[in-house]
Amino acid sequence: MKVVIQRVSEASVTLEGKLYSSIGKGMLLLIGIQTDDTEEDIEWLTSKICNLRIFNDEKGIMNCSIKEKDGDILAVSQFTLMARVKKGNRPSYIDAARPETAIPLYEKFIQALSLEIQKEIKTGVFGADMKVHLLNDGPVTILIDSKNRI
Repeated sequence: MKVVIQRVSEASVTLEGKLYSSIGKGMLLLIGIQTDDTEEDIEWLTSKICNLRIFNDEKGIMNCSIKEKDGDILAVSQFTLMARVKKGNRPSYIDAARPETAIPLYEKFIQALSLEIQKEIKTGVFGADMKVHLLNDGPVTILIDSKNRI
């Protein structure tokens, strides 16, 4: 799995011109699921994301996790994170998991995040054409790949 983490002041998802979900201060997660991802990837990413110290403490130093700041999470599926662009100019999505594999993993990931931070996780709609609005705070943007743990 690949996850782009953006520390945000606010973020929202709109579908067909209507607000679907939104958060205040917290994280926007863009989630790409690969064909060989498993629940082990979910466990590792959940722990890493929820304990990542990217929020400022009282001295203005990035020293706090989302749990410590009681922040919100908006998680949006994004298969394009799996794009291969080495050959030619048209991205290949051969590494992206098919919906029958990806949807259950995405749902388990959302559940794991919710359990870890003890809050509801806001989401987009898997596979939908969404408009994602965010106000990046910092800016702080981090890419985590569960296949690259070392």
